[in-house]
Amino acid sequence: MHLENKGVRLPSGVLAMELHQTLIPTSAGLREPGLEGHSNRRPQHGISRADPPSPDPSGVAGQSCQALVDQDFGSFLAEQRYCSPAPQFFSSRSEDACFTESTPLLRNSSQENGCCYFRGNNPEAVLSSSRRMPADHLEAAIPEASWESGLAAWAGPSGERRELPVGAPGRLRPSRLRRCVRWLKVTGLFVFVVVCSISFSLYPDQGKFWQLLAVSPLESYTANLSSRADSTLLQVDLAGALEVGGPSRPGGEEHIVVEVTQAEAAGSRRRRPQQVTHNWTVFLNPRRSDRLVVSRTFEVLSRETVSISIRASLQQTQLVPLLMAHQYLRASVEAQVTVAAAILAAVYVLIIFEIVHRTLAAMLGSLAALAALAVIGDRPSLTHVVEWIDFETLALLFGMMILVAVFSETGFFDYCAVKAYRLSRGRVWVMITTLCLIAAILSAFLDNVTTCLLFTPVTIRLCEVLNLDPRQVLIAEVIFTNIGGAATAIGDPPNVIIVSNQELRKMGLDFVGFTAHMFVGICFVLLFSFPLLRLLLWNRKLHNKEPSEIVELKHEIHVWRLTAQRISPASREETAVRGLLLGKVLELQQLLARQLHTFHRQISQEDKNWETNIQELERKHRISDRILLAKCLTVLGFVICMFFLNSFFPGIHLDLGWIAILGAIWLLILADIHDFEIILHRVEWATLLFFAALFVLMEALAQLHLIDYVGEQTALLIKVVPEDRRLTAAIVLVVWVSAIASSLIDNIPFTATMIPVLLSLSRDPEVSLPAPPLLYALALGACLGGNGTLIGASANVVCAGVAEQHGYGFSFMDFFRLGFPMMIVSCTVGMCYLLVTHVVMGWN
Repeated sequence: MHLENKGVRLPSGVLAMELHQTLIPTSAGLREPGLEGHSNRRPQHGISRADPPSPDPSGVAGQSCQALVDQDFGSFLAEQRYCSPAPQFFSSRSEDACFTESTPLLRNSSQENGCCYFRGNNPEAVLSSSRRMPADHLEAAIPEASWESGLAAWAGPSGERRELPVGAPGRLRPSRLRRCVRWLKVTGLFVFVVVCSISFSLYPDQGKFWQLLAVSPLESYTANLSSRADSTLLQVDLAGALEVGGPSRPGGEEHIVVEVTQAEAAGSRRRRPQQVTHNWTVFLNPRRSDRLVVSRTFEVLSRETVSISIRASLQQTQLVPLLMAHQYLRASVEAQVTVAAAILAAVYVLIIFEIVHRTLAAMLGSLAALAALAVIGDRPSLTHVVEWIDFETLALLFGMMILVAVFSETGFFDYCAVKAYRLSRGRVWVMITTLCLIAAILSAFLDNVTTCLLFTPVTIRLCEVLNLDPRQVLIAEVIFTNIGGAATAIGDPPNVIIVSNQELRKMGLDFVGFTAHMFVGICFVLLFSFPLLRLLLWNRKLHNKEPSEIVELKHEIHVWRLTAQRISPASREETAVRGLLLGKVLELQQLLARQLHTFHRQISQEDKNWETNIQELERKHRISDRILLAKCLTVLGFVICMFFLNSFFPGIHLDLGWIAILGAIWLLILADIHDFEIILHRVEWATLLFFAALFVLMEALAQLHLIDYVGEQTALLIKVVPEDRRLTAAIVLVVWVSAIASSLIDNIPFTATMIPVLLSLSRDPEVSLPAPPLLYALALGACLGGNGTLIGASANVVCAGVAEQHGYGFSFMDFFRLGFPMMIVSCTVGMCYLLVTHVVMGWN
C-alpha cells in the first residue's frame, strides 16, 4: 500500500488512522444488513479525500467516528502478543506524522465513508472499534516495510502463521533485536581489529639478512646457528641461479645440497643426544643469469646449536655464488596452516552472510594474516607487503574503467543494447545465449577483466530495455567469460603462467599446442553449459518485479490475513468478523490470480510485438556524441590490438597494465574532459581496494604455508595410488583440487605453486607420470573453478562491482546458486575430456 507522508507533525502520543467502517452501535455486535446510517464528512487536517464509491458487502454505509486513546498503542500490541513490527510504527514519538492512505485496492469502499481518529493511548477503544468493523473496511495505516518484515515473525518452521505463547521469555521488538545484533557485530569486529593491531605492533619487522657465499665441488660452506628458546621451526632461504622441482635434463643435473644437523633432546634413557640430519637438494638452473628464491623449513628439536652445511655437485670445478638467509619461527607448519584456514573461513563467512562489505572483509582478513605472521616471527615490512600487490592487474582495471567511463558518455552502450534486441527479435533466451556466446569468444582472446568491463554496461542497458532483471543475466555472462578464457593460452592468467614457464616449453608445451588442446575441451564444456544454464534458470524470474498494482495487492492480502489472525474467536461477534476477514482474503487472492494472468499475457504480447517496440527504442536510444564515439573506438581499437601484439610479439615491452593506462591517458586528452571528477566517480575504487587487499591476503596465506600444504597433500595422494591407475587418479585429483582451491583462493598464486609440485611429480622415478596431462588438468581446474564463488575469479568481482554501481548488485549467494552448479558440471566435462584423450587414447 502507498502511504504518503504529508509532513504534518503530531504531538507525542497522537496517531492519525483512516478506517473505513460501517455504522454499528456500541452495544450490539454486528448490525443487521439493510440498515443504513448517515455519513458526516468533516475535512480533517492531514487526511486524504474519501475513496470513490463501490458496493458495500455488508450493505451499510459508513460514518466517521472519533475516539480517545490514553495508553501507548505500541505497548498494547506487544501485550497482545503481536509479532508484527507494528509497535515500532505506533509508538508515541514526536516525529510521528499523519499518513494518507492511498491504496487503490480499497476503492470498493463507499464514497460516503469518513475517517476515524484515535487520539491518546487507550487500547481498549481501539480494539473494541476494530472488532466491530466489517472485514472489507478494516485497513490500518501501517508502513509496507513493517508488514513485510513482520511476516517472518508469524511464520513457523513449516511456514504457517503462529503466535508466541503468553509470557514467552526473551521477546524483543524487532527494532531492538536489530540494534542488539548490530551492536554485537560492531563490538566484536572492533575488538578483533584491536587485538590484531596490538599483536601486529608487539613484534618488530623480521628483515632478512642475506649472506653472500660461494660453493663448489671442492669448497663447502658451514655455519653454526644458536637456537632460541621459543623457536619451533628454522626457515632457510637460498637465492641464486636455482630451479624449483627436479632437473630439466635427466642425467646431467647439477645441484646444491643443504645439510641441517642438530642434536636431539636427550631423554631419560640416553646418555648422549642423538644427531639428526636433514638433507635438502636444490637443483641449479643451466642459465646462470636467472635468479630465484627458494625456502625450506626444518623442525627445531632442542635448544642445542644448529649446524648448516652447503656443498655443490657440479660437472666442473667452478664456484657458484649464492645468497643465504635464515630465521626462527615460533609455530609449526601444521599450526600455521590451521590458522590460515581459519582466517580464510572467517573471510568467507563475512562475505557469504554479508556481515560487512567484501572489501572490508578482505581487509580484515589481510590484517589477521599479517598479525599471525607477526606472532610466529615472520612479520613482513611495509615495503614487502606493498610488493605483494599485483599492480599490473590494478593498472589494467583502472585504465579500462577510465575507458569505459568515457565510452558511456557517447550513448554507445544504449545503441548496442537496442541492436542486440533487434538481433534476438524480442526473444529473451536467444538474447541471453547470444550474449554469453559472444562474451566467451571475446574472453578467449582478451583478458576476462577487459571483457567484463566492456560487456557489463551493455548488458545492463539491454536488460533495462527488455524489462529484465540484469542480475541473473550478468552472472551467466561472467560464468561464460571464465569458461571462454580457458580456451586459449592468453585468455586467463593461469594459462599465461603455464605457457610462459620455460621448463614446460622445453617439454613441448608451446602456445599453439596448448591452445589447440584446451580449445577442443572448452568446446565440449560449452555444449553442456548452455543447456545447464537454461535448466538452472528455468524457474527463475528473469523479468523485473511485477507492476506496483500486483505488489500492492499481495501486500493487501498479507494485511487482511494478519488482521484475521489477530482477532481471537472468543465470542460470536469476533468469530463473525474473523470469517469476514478470511473471506476478504479469498476474494483478493482470486483478484491477484487474474492480475498475474493478465501481466504474463502482456509480457508475451510485448515479445510478439518486438518490431513495434524496436522502432520506439531506436528513436529513443541513439548515439549522443558521434565525434567522441569515433575517438573512443580509435583508442579502444588500439588498446585491443596492443593486447594481441603483446601476447604474440615479445619485442613490445609493455604489459597489459601499461597499455590500459596509456590508452586511458590518450582518450582523456582526445575527449578534452574538463570535469575530471565525474570520470573518477565512475571508477570502482571499492573493487580496486578489494583486489589490493585480496593480493595481500593470498600472499600472507602462502607465507603461512597453506598453498604449499595443499600441493604437498595432493602429491602424497597421487603417490599412494597403484601405478596402473596413477595417471587417472592424478588427473581427477588435480582437476578437482585445483577447481575447489581456485574457487576459495586466488588461482594465480595457486597455479604458480602447483607447477613446481607437478613437475617434481613427473620427474620422480617412483611416480613416472607425464607432465602435460597434469598441467592441462591444472589449467582446466584453475580456470573453471573460478565460477564456484563470487571471489573465485577477478572477472566475478569486477562484474559485481560494476553492477553494484548501476544499482543491480548481487550477493555471494546469488552468484553461488548459479555459479557452483555450473562449475561442477564444467569441471566434470573437462575431466572426462582429459581422461579420454590421455588415458583412453594415450595421447601424452
